[in-house]
Amino acid sequence: MSVESFQGDIWEPACGDGAISKVLEAAGYQVVSTDLIDRGYGAGGHNFLKSETPLAKNIITNPPYGTHGLGDAFVRRALIHARKTGGSVAMLLNLRSLCHPDRTPRFQRCPPTAIYVLDDLTCWPEGKPVSQYARIAKQQYYWAVWHPGKVERPSFWWLATKPFRDPQ
Repeated sequence: MSVESFQGDIWEPACGDGAISKVLEAAGYQVVSTDLIDRGYGAGGHNFLKSETPLAKNIITNPPYGTHGLGDAFVRRALIHARKTGGSVAMLLNLRSLCHPDRTPRFQRCPPTAIYVLDDLTCWPEGKPVSQYARIAKQQYYWAVWHPGKVERPSFWWLATKPFRDPQ
């Protein structure tokens, strides 16, 4: 939220425990929070990948990555919805996804408008920290933001995460 703003309401379709939704709400956005599994926040039992009707103008999420292109499927579905609503899409993705041969033609056809790399972020699946030496703890992330209808070279910027960490 320090570098992008969105016009209209936001759908967080993989809300999990509400981490992203809560930040969006605190920033004053109207947020619709859903997830396939009820994790105690938002409405569970909602399959985003099979959704036909957008629940809000914009979509912002940390999609599940999984296997068989699950994260890519989230990006595709979000872009389909954003074209219908005239909204934007922001996805928190693994940095390695920028350099994958299967994604190169997709990014060339529909490039993100902006790419923001994060200097330090650990995402714990289902909020369950594991050993600091786990593979997930060593991954790097970026926010990709699409404004459908704009096909141009993306802007690129680095974001420091330290100012936004919870002092626990």
